[in-house]
Amino acid sequence: MSGCSDEGKSSWPELVGVNGEAAAAVIMEENPKVGAVIVKEGMMVTMDFRCDRVRVWVDKCGIVKEIPHIG
Repeated sequence: MSGCSDEGKSSWPELVGVNGEAAAAVIMEENPKVGAVIVKEGMMVTMDFRCDRVRVWVDKCGIVKEIPHIG
């Protein structure tokens, strides 16, 4: 995936629609090489690609709205 080698699991489509905090915990359990960062919809973020980061985009109720993936 985009220059990352041996990154393990890289996306979590099954987490769309669940609580963001719970999703972040699942991500870090399933791939200890990444850190999950919860981001509210509409927030500004950097556009850099990082092999050790997964952004968990949530709505105002804290529910995951996009497929979390490494980047």
